[in-house]
Amino acid sequence: MLKSILFVGIGSFAGGVLRYIISYLIKNVSSYQTFPWATLIANLLGCFLIGIIFAIFSKYSNINNPLYLLLATGFCGGFTTFSTFANESLQMIQSGNILGFVSYTLTSIILGIILVWLGYIIAK
Repeated sequence: MLKSILFVGIGSFAGGVLRYIISYLIKNVSSYQTFPWATLIANLLGCFLIGIIFAIFSKYSNINNPLYLLLATGFCGGFTTFSTFANESLQMIQSGNILGFVSYTLTSIILGIILVWLGYIIAK
């Protein structure tokens, strides 16, 4: 159990750091203030990666493997940010940016599911 927790923690740290780097780099884009590009990119990339990881471990190993915990639960969990997505969505609603809210929500959900599927298909 402790070994599994350490794998998840290490993966979460790495995913969180990469997420921060992406946010830092994207804040230089002027439209960042009106649309949460960094969160969208991290979430969609994370969906694609978890699809690949799940396919590989389903085919060659199992999801109880410590490396799966490191990559899927830890890294992808630390990299993607549903709570940030929800907070940014609420901020768009509160600021009256309903079109931004709808496009962000639909893009995140629909493209996220498609990218998980695509990652799974490619890796399978």
